[in-house]
Amino acid sequence: MSKALEGIRVLDMTHVQSGPSATQLLAWLGADVVKLEAPGGDITRKQLRDLPDVDSLYFTMLNCNKRSITLNTKSERGKELLTELIRRSDVLVENFGPGAVDRMGFTWERIREINPRIVYASIKGFGEGPYTKFKAYEVVAQAMGGSMSTTGFEDGPPLATGAQIGDSGTGVHTVAGILAALFQRERTGRGQRVNVAMQHAVLNLCRVKLRDQQRLAHGDLAEYPNEDFGDEVPRSGNASGGGQPGWAVRCAPGGPNDYVYVIVQPVGWEPLSRLIGRQELADDPEWATPEARLPKLGKMFQLIEEWSSTLAKWEVLERLNAHNIPCGPILSTKEIIEDASLVANDMVVQVDHPERGTFTTVGSPLKLSDSPVDITTPPLLGEHNAQVYIDELRLTGEELLLLKTQGVI
Repeated sequence: MSKALEGIRVLDMTHVQSGPSATQLLAWLGADVVKLEAPGGDITRKQLRDLPDVDSLYFTMLNCNKRSITLNTKSERGKELLTELIRRSDVLVENFGPGAVDRMGFTWERIREINPRIVYASIKGFGEGPYTKFKAYEVVAQAMGGSMSTTGFEDGPPLATGAQIGDSGTGVHTVAGILAALFQRERTGRGQRVNVAMQHAVLNLCRVKLRDQQRLAHGDLAEYPNEDFGDEVPRSGNASGGGQPGWAVRCAPGGPNDYVYVIVQPVGWEPLSRLIGRQELADDPEWATPEARLPKLGKMFQLIEEWSSTLAKWEVLERLNAHNIPCGPILSTKEIIEDASLVANDMVVQVDHPERGTFTTVGSPLKLSDSPVDITTPPLLGEHNAQVYIDELRLTGEELLLLKTQGVI
């Protein structure tokens, strides 16, 4: 069966996480992703290694389904080869520091001159302005995109989220931009520039907090459990801050992840009050309506926790779901990696690697009926040099050997 992006060639000049996460999604969708690395390789091949002299899980889990070539783009011959690679590609993706590709001699004007149909996507930390040249990392983007100031408990410091919304979150936004540009190219015949900033992507994911920032002008946020409000959205613990209040309640035996997140919908209060042994609250005017419960969210979830703390989280889950009450257990990373349903849905997959053996990684969350995804092993450094340079760019074996001797590849 053909893939959605079959026939699309992506020149992947990315490294670390934000860029590789984007190009891996494109590869999963069927694009031919050629990862161009300096002769020393993507830095993450050596970072956080768990096995000596073997590509790290950091690298392998972000670079499946790709091919790898090496090239010293600072050399004159390297620039010539890069020019030919650009000419043959549909998409170029990079996440170097601001201006790095321009300094190689490949400005957008030059790239467009080489290949007018190419989609050139860049991931940067920030947009144009005072932050442009700041170095950006995952948690820096969280800090400056609105996430950290609104994550954590009211009396505690700002916290980073474990989800990589700055890096992989930006990668997903980049894929959306690339796909849109490719679709538009079908009508115009022209490629275009795609720019995505990590700060901007995090901000987009935090839009509900900007919603609440504006609501503060008209009074306190009743959906938050906080007692005091100033002129900015506070940290509110595990409260959703949405239309339906929710909280993580403790379960037995009280381990670090023995919690279930419970959402109390208006229709769910009566069965929930009965379930926790407080049936009298279903008709009590002080508790019966959402408006009556809002000022008492802390007390409400305390009552629920008095019940849930006597039961294991899977028992709590079963009883709540029996009454159609929205809930979800807090799953640890160990529970997730061992979750049979995630394995059955190809979201936790096993991949064979020629050097490290089998490793576990995350599968594609994009499920297309006519474009199934098979996760294949990430490439070794320069594994496809001969395939790309000889078979596709028509260099000779002697030329390839000379390029390696000269440090061009």
